[in-house]
Amino acid sequence: MKTMKVNLDRMAANSYTIHIGDGIMDRMGLILARSGVAQRYVIVTDDHVDALHGGRVQAALEKADLIVDRIAVAPGEAAKDIRTVLALAEKLTGLGADRHTALVALGGGVVGDLTGFVASIYMRGIPVIQVPTTLLAQVDSSIGGKTGVDIAAGKNLLGTFHQPKGVFIDIDFLRMLPEAQLRNGLAEVIKCAVIESPELLDDIEDAAAKGGLRETAFLERVITTACRIKKELVEIDERDRGLRRILNFGHTLGHAVEAASGYALSHGESVAIGMVASAAISERMHYLPTEDRKRIESVIRAVGLPDRIPGKLAPGEIMSRLASDKKKEGETIHFILLKKLGLPFVNGGVPEGIVRETIKRLQR
Repeated sequence: MKTMKVNLDRMAANSYTIHIGDGIMDRMGLILARSGVAQRYVIVTDDHVDALHGGRVQAALEKADLIVDRIAVAPGEAAKDIRTVLALAEKLTGLGADRHTALVALGGGVVGDLTGFVASIYMRGIPVIQVPTTLLAQVDSSIGGKTGVDIAAGKNLLGTFHQPKGVFIDIDFLRMLPEAQLRNGLAEVIKCAVIESPELLDDIEDAAAKGGLRETAFLERVITTACRIKKELVEIDERDRGLRRILNFGHTLGHAVEAASGYALSHGESVAIGMVASAAISERMHYLPTEDRKRIESVIRAVGLPDRIPGKLAPGEIMSRLASDKKKEGETIHFILLKKLGLPFVNGGVPEGIVRETIKRLQR
């Protein structure tokens, strides 16, 4: 099992360890038992993950003599709203959960965001342990302390920063992951490669060509690299006000496309489209060489992710979603653009005409 520490200078108590390995649930129980994080634990998962892994994970924790309860919510993005938050709070109260209770977020990004949000506000804050079961959550949302729920105007517009007390990334969960969800996670791995580790693009493309995207050695390698990149940025900019914003590469337009599709497009598919759009805008504004833009599109296609916006999505709806982006300042929407592979920067604002032109071109 590999470990890496997220060192947060603001408060040493907020620092935590990321554990990465294959079949590490038994060790998670022992680590939590020794840590004294809580006197009891409540696993929060969704119905689908619960059927696959809930009983096994609870048994592993109970084997370490931990007191464990389990709550399951409906699967999917629709569960990530304030009504689910209130329902979870009521269930926790019914279980007698108090400030000596920790939540264990067992699932993908929706469960992680939702559980983290509830943990941050229940009794003014209780600990949360992240146990991501999808590649997307393992390389992205489980690390960094961002929580959130959706409202009608957009994704994650209600949220907090609430760092976990630990992250346990078990590659064994990925063996039952559907192909579409594996590709979703690879979108975030490609993002990390584009912004900081371009040599990883060759590794991804080679694995795709050889049919090796599910090989344990490959997954451990790319997960470890992606986690290292994210944890280093979180250490520098915990509250997402500076350098950490480069992790939003592909997300600005990606979130708008995802919302405009009514979430018919997955997060990974939307981010893939957003990365292509950001690369195209970077090229259009004379920052990024054409060969680098083509390289990004090539790797995205190689893993089976979309590189075009569905024609049925109205450009006006996408622009409207951009206007409600939570990262905008006044009327300015900041895009993460590229000067070359491995060299992203926060743009001061892209002219609306270029954004519209890019949307139209990607719908051809």
